[in-house]
Amino acid sequence: MPKGRLGAEQIVTKLRQIEVLQGQGKSVSAACKEAGTTEQTYYRWRREYGGLNVAQAKRLKQLEDENGRLKKLVADLSLEKQVLKDIAAGKL
Repeated sequence: MPKGRLGAEQIVTKLRQIEVLQGQGKSVSAACKEAGTTEQTYYRWRREYGGLNVAQAKRLKQLEDENGRLKKLVADLSLEKQVLKDIAAGKL
């Protein structure tokens, strides 16, 4: 059964855990295995959340969610505007 997705704070915590294990002399693959993730996931997370602390990661996630919501709102408003233009021009 697959587990749920991790939040930004949990990802940053796992990244720090893997970094600590690497500092103790473990390889990346061994550290990832011990942390319960794959190397590919580790490198993807590191690319996205690498230099962030927990508070910054939480804020990043909030901004990404807000950005998605605003993009959807703009798309809806653009569609409504086009429909109103078509009605005003008598195309319907």
